[in-house]
Amino acid sequence: MKQLKLVIAIAASLLLATAAGCASTEKTASTGEYIDDSVITTKVKTAIFNEPTLKSAEIGVETYKGVVQLSGFVGSQANIAKASELSRDVQGVKTVNNDMRLK
Repeated sequence: MKQLKLVIAIAASLLLATAAGCASTEKTASTGEYIDDSVITTKVKTAIFNEPTLKSAEIGVETYKGVVQLSGFVGSQANIAKASELSRDVQGVKTVNNDMRLK
């Protein structure tokens, strides 16, 4: 009986240690957050690609903990605003940092 309790205690300790290793910190994302960010990035890129007025090859998208960073060069201020608007409309996006520049 004591051995069974010891085995259960060790297994529980290993499970907790493993879960703690996957947790995020202020400067790193957990595995789940990384996957969520990848999905958000893909959805933002798709939204930009499907907008005929934007050249998606010239717009970079990165996501970290739900914060989308847009970069690149576009032809007009309206394109900058449109890319920001499309990004904000994607589910899961917390904020958009727009670092795009005019050509």
